[in-house]
Amino acid sequence: MRILTGLQPSGNLHIGNYFGAMRQLLELQQKGETFLFIADYHALTTGPKADDLRSNVYHLALDFLSCGLSLDNTVFFRQSDVPQVTELMWILNNITTVGFLERAHSYKDKIAKGFTPNTGLFTYPVLMAADILLYGSELVPVGKDQKQHLEITRDLAIRFNNDYEETFKIPEAYIPTSVAVVPGIDGQKMSKSYGNTIPLFGAQKAIRKIVMSIVTDSTPMEAPKDPEKCNVVALYKLVATPEEVEEMKANYRAGNYGYGHAKQAFFEKLWAYFEPMRERRAQLEKDPDYIWDVLREGGKKASAEAEKTMDRVRRAVGLR
Repeated sequence: MRILTGLQPSGNLHIGNYFGAMRQLLELQQKGETFLFIADYHALTTGPKADDLRSNVYHLALDFLSCGLSLDNTVFFRQSDVPQVTELMWILNNITTVGFLERAHSYKDKIAKGFTPNTGLFTYPVLMAADILLYGSELVPVGKDQKQHLEITRDLAIRFNNDYEETFKIPEAYIPTSVAVVPGIDGQKMSKSYGNTIPLFGAQKAIRKIVMSIVTDSTPMEAPKDPEKCNVVALYKLVATPEEVEEMKANYRAGNYGYGHAKQAFFEKLWAYFEPMRERRAQLEKDPDYIWDVLREGGKKASAEAEKTMDRVRRAVGLR
């Protein structure tokens, strides 16, 4: 089974990224041959500065390798290192109607949020379709907000197969049922746009300061508290054992246990949980060229696979 997924390089990762998607992706690579790419072409739709884009690509690759990405069964590469993806996108553009793309939820959502309505945003689903179809992907992990894009990919693949000849595999969506919804320090969903994140990596003192700023109510320390309505407990569940979570809940209900105690307990567990990854990251940071070499080698493998698909596509449409 061939699995494909991509992630946009949009800055330093936070624990919401890790527990919300990254951990599941790392586990999924054990189930089949995985193609994982850093979507730097997609990132251009929001107009990042060149240095920022390069830095974000590097740090996303660094973080994934630090967190346990296996290069034995995963082709890890940068989207822009595979030129066939834009060639396939152009060919798919010619079987994609404007009305079809106007119905895409993500485009309407971004325009509503004030993004400039550029053509890149508008044709984003076609590039995503090219990303998926180029490698003969069979399973595509997507969030619920991306499910429509996978449906667009399937529609375009079926349309191409019907209009020309049987060329593309029809991919299936994989939507994990156990994805954690990680609250931010203010109780909303953890997101860079809300400014409520806890970094995945960083200085111990800085991360502890963020943890100690988690918003709680004003219940006095001596009073019993409801653990089911507390952000600290919700975050603690991510890094503690079930027994440790139950112990914290019992302390809440018994009273004489302050939010400060809970925050410190969460910080200690959080710091210990990511300790092996921090050590790995420190080693990788000593050789930045290694990160780029990994991406380049992955790009060569991905490009070789993409060329097989494009040979069939070009013949199908009459370019060969």
